[in-house]
Amino acid sequence: MKIAIIGSGNLGHSIAIGIIKYKNTALKQLIITRRKSFAKYDFAEMGKVTAINDNIKAVKNSDIIILAVQPHHLEKMALEISKYLNPERHLLISTITGKNIQMLEKYFSTKMPIIRCIPNIAISVGESMTCISSNKSGLIQLKKAESIFNALGQTLLIDDEMIQAATVICGSGIAFWMRLIRATTQGAIQLGFNANDAMKLSVQTCLGSSKLLGINSGHPEIEIDKVTTPNGCTIAGLIEMEHEGLSSALIKGLLKSYDKINGIKDQ
Repeated sequence: MKIAIIGSGNLGHSIAIGIIKYKNTALKQLIITRRKSFAKYDFAEMGKVTAINDNIKAVKNSDIIILAVQPHHLEKMALEISKYLNPERHLLISTITGKNIQMLEKYFSTKMPIIRCIPNIAISVGESMTCISSNKSGLIQLKKAESIFNALGQTLLIDDEMIQAATVICGSGIAFWMRLIRATTQGAIQLGFNANDAMKLSVQTCLGSSKLLGINSGHPEIEIDKVTTPNGCTIAGLIEMEHEGLSSALIKGLLKSYDKINGIKDQ
C-alpha cells in the first residue's frame, strides 16, 4: 500500500501522523505534499515519510491518493494531476470540505474509484470518527478505505448526501467539544483549582463520559440519571445550564455550521 496525501494542512498532517503511528503492515510508503514550505511541521520523527511539493510525482509513486486540500484549491489541483490518474491502479480518497461525489466525478471522471471520507483531527491520536461514502466505481474499494481509517478510530458508511452533516458533527464537532472543555476548565479554576489540575479534571471527565456511552451504548439521559439525585447539586446545575440555553446554543451552532458548509459547495 503506497499512500500519498496531497495537501498537508492541519487535517492532512493529522492523517499523516495517524497513519505513521497506527500504520498497518500493508503500508509500504507515505508521501506528503504541500504547496508551501514544510517548516511549519517537523517530519523528521515520523518514520519513512517523503515530504515534497510535487503533486504529480506523488501520484506517479502511489496507489492511494488522499486529497486534503482546501476547497478552493480543488480545481487547480485536479487539472494538475487528473491525467496521471489510472482507474485500474489508483484509488482517490477525498477529505475536501463541501465537495460531493458528483462534483469530484466531474473533475476526475465517473470511472475513477472515488471515496469521500470525513475524518477529524483526532485521527492523529487514533480516535477519529470518520464517515465514508463512495461513487459506484469505488464500491469495491470501500474495504480498503475502511481498513485505513478503522486503524485510526471508528468509521461509519453513510450516503454521500449526509456527508455535509457529518462534517459538522464530527469535523467541526471537535472544536465544539474543545470549547465545552475549556468552559469546564475555567469553571474549575473559579472554584479554586490551579489551571493544570483544572484541565486534567475536565479532560478526564470528558473522556470518561464518552467511554461510558461508547461501551454501554445507552442514551445520555440514562447515565445522567445515575448522578442526578433528587434536590441534588447535579440537577441544580443542569437546570441552570438549560435555563441559560446550553442545549439550544449547541443545536443552533450545529445548524449555523451546516448552513455555512452548504454554501461552500456552491463556490
